[in-house]
Amino acid sequence: MSQQLTLEEIQNFKGKYPKQIWSLFFSEMWERFCFYGMRGMLVFFMIDQLKFGEGQSQLQYAAIQAFVYAFTFVGGLFADKILGFRKSLFWGGSLMILGSILLSADPHSLFFLGIAFTVVGTGFFKPNISTMVGELYKKGDERTDAGFSLFYAGINIGAFIGGYLCIAIGKGHIFSDIIDVAHRWNVAFGLAAFVMLVSLINFHFTKKNLGPIGLQPEDVNANGESVKKPLWKEIAVYGGSLLSIPLIMAMVQNTDYTDYFMYTIGPLTLLYLFYEMTKVTNAERKKLYAALVFIFFSILFWGIYEQAGGSLTIFAANNLHSSLLGFNLDPNGVNNSGGALFIIFLAPVFGALWIWLAKRKLNPNTVIKFGLGFIFLGLGYYVLFGTRLFADAAGMTSLDFFTLALLVITFGELCLSPIGLSIMTKLSTDNLQGVMMGMWFLASAYGQYVAGIIGSNMSNSVVEGGTNLDKLMSYTEGYKDIALYAIVAGVILIAISPLVRKLMQDVK
Repeated sequence: MSQQLTLEEIQNFKGKYPKQIWSLFFSEMWERFCFYGMRGMLVFFMIDQLKFGEGQSQLQYAAIQAFVYAFTFVGGLFADKILGFRKSLFWGGSLMILGSILLSADPHSLFFLGIAFTVVGTGFFKPNISTMVGELYKKGDERTDAGFSLFYAGINIGAFIGGYLCIAIGKGHIFSDIIDVAHRWNVAFGLAAFVMLVSLINFHFTKKNLGPIGLQPEDVNANGESVKKPLWKEIAVYGGSLLSIPLIMAMVQNTDYTDYFMYTIGPLTLLYLFYEMTKVTNAERKKLYAALVFIFFSILFWGIYEQAGGSLTIFAANNLHSSLLGFNLDPNGVNNSGGALFIIFLAPVFGALWIWLAKRKLNPNTVIKFGLGFIFLGLGYYVLFGTRLFADAAGMTSLDFFTLALLVITFGELCLSPIGLSIMTKLSTDNLQGVMMGMWFLASAYGQYVAGIIGSNMSNSVVEGGTNLDKLMSYTEGYKDIALYAIVAGVILIAISPLVRKLMQDVK
C-alpha cells in the first residue's frame, strides 16, 4: 500500500491545477446535476401531478429550498467539529440517494418524505466539498482563483445537464417513445439518484489522492495529545440527522410551520450577533455592520432571482412556445438550465474584465458590483415583462425573448454571487467566522422564503377563470414590479457605497 500524500506534497503541485481537483470537480458536477434536476421538477410536479394550486406549490417550494440552505449551516458545523468533510460528504450523498430512490419508487405518495431526505442530505454535502477545494492550495497561492473557477464550471455543467434532462423526461418532451407516460416521473427522479451514486463512487475511488484533506478531526486530551473522536459522537450525528427528517417533512408539508421557523430564527440570530458585537473593538464592529448590509441586500436579491424555480417554472410551462433559435426545446428545461450555460461561457469573460479594469484602476469596488448585480437583475425582469409584446391570443410568447432575459439576469448573478462567502470571511472577526457563515447561508434561506411569497402573491393575483393570456399579463405585470424593486435596490447600494466602504475599512 502506497504511503499517504502529505498536505505539503499536494499543495506543492506544478502547473495551474492540482490533480486532486478533478476528483472534486466530477463529484460536485454530478451532485449539482442531482440537485438542480430535482429543483427544476418540484413546482411543476406539485401542480401537474399532486394538483396543488400555483400559490401553494410556490410556498412549499420556498419552504423546501429555505430548509436546504438553513441545514447547510448545520451540516457544515457537524463536518467541521465531528465528522470531517469526507464522512459528511458521504453521509449527505447517501441521504440524497435514498431520497431520490423514494421519489423514484412512488413520487406521489412519498413526495414529502423523499424531499426531506434530500434536504438533510444536501445540507451535509453542499458546504464541505468546496472547503476541500480550498485546502488544495496554500494560503496566498495565486492559482486558487483559477481552481475555484474550474470548480465553479463543474457546478454549472451539472446544473445545465440536470436542469434540462430531468424535467424534460418527466414532462415527456424527450424519450417519450421509450418511456411510457405512467413511469416518466419515476425515471426522472431515478436519474437524480443514479447520478448522485456516480458522484459518490467517483469520490470513493479517488479520495486516496487527497492525503489528510477532509479527514475526521481529532480531539486533544489533557496531555495535549491528539486522539480519535469517540464513536458515539459520530453515531449521534447520524442518528440526530435521521430523527430530523420527520420534522423537516412536517415543516415542509405545512408551510405555517416554516413561517414560525423563519419568524424566529432570524431575529434570534441577529440578537446573538449584536451581543457578540459588544465584545469586539470599534473597528471590528464597523466591519460587521458592513457585513450585515451585504446580508440584508442578498435576501432581496435571491428573493427576486429565485423566481426561476417558482413563478418562472409556471410561466415557462403555460406561456412559452418550444422554439429556441429554430430548435424544439422544452421551455422548462431552458428555464432550469439556461442560466448555468451562460455562466459556463461568461464567468471567464467577467473574470478577465475585472482584471482588465483593475490594471487600469477602474475596477468597481465590492459594493458597487453588488449594486450592478441588482441593476442587471432588474433589467432582466424588465425583459421578462417585455415578453407580453410577443404574446398571441392563446397567451403563448417567445422562448427566444425569455432566454434573452435569462442572459441579462446572469450578468447580475456574475456581478454578485462570487463575492458572498469571500466578503463574509474578510469582514468577520476570527471568533465570529462560523456565526457569519451561518448568517450568510441563513440569508440565502430567507431569500428562498421571500421568493416563494413573491411568487405566491403573483399567482394569487391571477383572475379566477381568466384565460391563459390573462395569466401571462398578470405574471409579467408582477415581473415589472419586482424589476423596479431590484433597480431601486441597486441604485441605493451604489449611492451608499462610500459609507459602506468606510465601514469596511481595509477590506477590498
